[in-house]
Amino acid sequence: MTDGVHQPSLRRLWPLWTGLVVVVLLLGCGLPALLVAGVVRESGDRATVGRIGASATDDPATAVARGLADRMTAQLQRQSTALLGGDSAGFLSVAEPATHTDLRRRFAALRALKVTVWRPEPSGLPAPVVGKPGEWRLLVRFQYCFVVPGCRPSPVLIGTRWRENGDQPRLVALEESKSAETGTRPWEISDLAVAVGARTIVATTPAQRGKLPGLLAQAEAAAKVADGYVVAGAPPDRYRIFYAGRAEWQRWYGGGRPQWTGGYAVTVGGGHHEVVLNAEGLSSSSADDLLRHELTHAASLPERGYPGKTTWWLVEGLAEFAGAGGQPVDRYEGLAEVRKLVRGGWDGRLEGMTPADDASAERVGGSYGAGYLAVRHLVDRYGPQRLLTFFKAVVHDRKALDAAAQEAFGEQWSTLHDECVAYVRATAV
Repeated sequence: MTDGVHQPSLRRLWPLWTGLVVVVLLLGCGLPALLVAGVVRESGDRATVGRIGASATDDPATAVARGLADRMTAQLQRQSTALLGGDSAGFLSVAEPATHTDLRRRFAALRALKVTVWRPEPSGLPAPVVGKPGEWRLLVRFQYCFVVPGCRPSPVLIGTRWRENGDQPRLVALEESKSAETGTRPWEISDLAVAVGARTIVATTPAQRGKLPGLLAQAEAAAKVADGYVVAGAPPDRYRIFYAGRAEWQRWYGGGRPQWTGGYAVTVGGGHHEVVLNAEGLSSSSADDLLRHELTHAASLPERGYPGKTTWWLVEGLAEFAGAGGQPVDRYEGLAEVRKLVRGGWDGRLEGMTPADDASAERVGGSYGAGYLAVRHLVDRYGPQRLLTFFKAVVHDRKALDAAAQEAFGEQWSTLHDECVAYVRATAV
């Protein structure tokens, strides 16, 4: 998120009024979904449990469960070794034949994504499956990396089900993760075709494979822009991008996005945000702005999400600023929607800009445009670095706007807020 010194596009290629607008999912405020035992949450980079060992105070049932957990873990570790080694037969060998179709798909998708870390960590003890004697369910937290061997791994918590079989229990099912924060990952449920570049990974379904070369080139160009908007730490080791067809849009990461959504970035832990683009209605040319916008979210946002709706204008305004590609403000194609917003009774408060899920495309476009103009004013007046200092203070450090404005600009926020609103109104005339 640095500056407007990017190659200007000849025109705004992703008009907001088409309804292809973007959202970023707030960590913990996302998708209510259930595993068998209830809502699952992935928690940071810590292992959920340490070593599952016997205790002198264990009752006989707990001791049995601990022993079974150790044997399940050994099977999962064998499977992990096979996955990382490209051994499909070994990956399947721990499982019952009925699971092989699902496991082959997961194996192929993870290999296509160039998985470099796959570490299973049991979460708690196995529990018997009601009504199925000899079957057990164990929650497992898998840590994974793509492409880069030494990345901070992202966690995903998955229910596994097993059948007792002496010293080597047999895997009978891997459930979809369906976590409260992120929903099901694409590689859990879809065949994937993948292209890998120097800064990005782009994945889609085999039916969309022909679009990968163009999407990868666009993603690589967008990554160069987004790398300039990192406000804390290093840039992502790779930007992870998933291009969703109609069916996948409804399933990946839980689906259920507002109708006006054209793309989103979801935090998956390990310092990573995974980006999803809605292929339906998105032309090849319009993907440039959308990719710059979404990859800027991935570069700029903290992994725990941003503070809430009152800062939506700043989060989306910065991403829109990056998405605009340095073009002059009068060539921003959302100006007509901002004009309608201003003339339609807008109360002039930036903190109330967040559009409702059922908002019209016109209202959504006006909100994104107003956020863009507010950020544009601050950049024009103070420069990109001070704007990023302000962004970090508000979004990462969660400081009050007044304190952040004094720190970054040496001004009261109330004064700057009114200036930003005046700029929005004047530019939209």
